[in-house]
Amino acid sequence: MFVHSVFFYLRPDLTSAQREEFLKEGLESLRAVPSIKAAYIGAPAGIPPRPVVDLSFSFSLTILFDDVAGHNAYQADPIHLAFIARFKGCWSRVQIYDAE
Repeated sequence: MFVHSVFFYLRPDLTSAQREEFLKEGLESLRAVPSIKAAYIGAPAGIPPRPVVDLSFSFSLTILFDDVAGHNAYQADPIHLAFIARFKGCWSRVQIYDAE
């Protein structure tokens, strides 16, 4: 199994409508990529602050693939590329963690 975890830090000047569009039309669209086995989308949890927890991101995306080949297919998939082209102006930072 290959786990692809992506943390999006959206620009602070985005409107709530733009944030909703990023979520509904952007992140949700990625579920259609064939090599994805499971996808989880979330926002920072409403937990008490702790020094080891970073809740500064806007949205998270965790995707499971069977293997590295599935991940690599996702990176080149037209749905993923269209997401980046359309929404890259929405974030100020993206942080990715990949694990096997």
